Amino acid sequence: MGNLLAYLFGLLSLVIVIPSQIPFLGIGNWLALPFIAIGIIFGALSSSNGGRNFCLVILLIAAVRLTLGGGIF
Repeated sequence: MGNLLAYLFGLLSLVIVIPSQIPFLGIGNWLALPFIAIGIIFGALSSSNGGRNFCLVILLIAAVRLTLGGGIF
């Protein structure tokens, strides 16, 4: 059940992160970070690692975009 919730939160955050790759829409990455964190937590509590890894990949995409755009550091 936790793996399914992790995938759902990951998909929700992916829907937010993809349009946020466009310049001037980077604020969406900040809005997606809480959903990604919740997905990682549910994935970590699950017996399977697929949902957690999916959320970690989305986190990597959002963090790279925020770093390039000056949102982190």
